[in-house]
Amino acid sequence: MKPRITVLTIGVADLERSLRFYRDGLGLPTEGIIGKEFEYGAVAFFKLQGGLTLAVWPRQSLSRDTGLPVDAVSSTEFSLGHNVRSRAEVDAVMKEAQAAGATIVKKAQDTFWGGYSGYFKDPDGHLWEVAWNPQLLPED
Repeated sequence: MKPRITVLTIGVADLERSLRFYRDGLGLPTEGIIGKEFEYGAVAFFKLQGGLTLAVWPRQSLSRDTGLPVDAVSSTEFSLGHNVRSRAEVDAVMKEAQAAGATIVKKAQDTFWGGYSGYFKDPDGHLWEVAWNPQLLPED
């Protein structure tokens, strides 16, 4: 297996709500919901940097496709990291996420590793870390 991830799919309870959160609230580019003509096919894709795509797909559809039951949501299974170029940008993104409907889990603060970060949960409980790491600055 090559060290490559191209699509990150997260299961959501309400596809329209997730579309509004990520598109309207956070400003991620998307063509909107596609695949409505297929039973269990409706999905929204968001193009991210580096060729990565974030997909939001109803949990029921993901369950049906995999044959696995829908499990209870746990925000501590994984987190998505959004690295930014400054401490001020961490604060700005956290405010933007909260205004879009996110729940702030941990206010941005200095970290033990020499950076600055905070956490929020999206409307489905997915955990996002917004971080400024002086050793890992993103390209713009």
